[in-house]
Amino acid sequence: MMSNPAMIARIDHLVLTVTDIEATTVFYERALGMQREFFRGPEGQPRHALLFGNQKINLQDRATDTPTKARTPTFGSGDFCLIAGVPLDDVIAHLRKQAIEIEAGPVARRGAIGTLRSLYFRDPDGNLVEVAEYVNA
Repeated sequence: MMSNPAMIARIDHLVLTVTDIEATTVFYERALGMQREFFRGPEGQPRHALLFGNQKINLQDRATDTPTKARTPTFGSGDFCLIAGVPLDDVIAHLRKQAIEIEAGPVARRGAIGTLRSLYFRDPDGNLVEVAEYVNA
């Protein structure tokens, strides 16, 4: 076990296993303005991702063939927090305009570096998406 947390600087990407890559891509484009990326993996297999800021979410489905895959990829098991690039009230207004149901929020939460103001909604597979802004940041 590493005892020095400074050895890790940030998250580069995470992976979601989804039932329908296209439907998921369209949802995140519409809900959060993410941009789609198509690329080839090291073995030449097709891969899909959602880009935002300096990070991305790689998407895979049951047919995705890659040697570096979670042992038990499960639909709808994602639960993650994204920091908004605009005021959270703008995100709320946008989600409402897109008819995306907000399950909770805004509510106070504790983030990695301080207090968050957060909201929660679900993607097409039921993954829980938290979008937040730091309070007094």
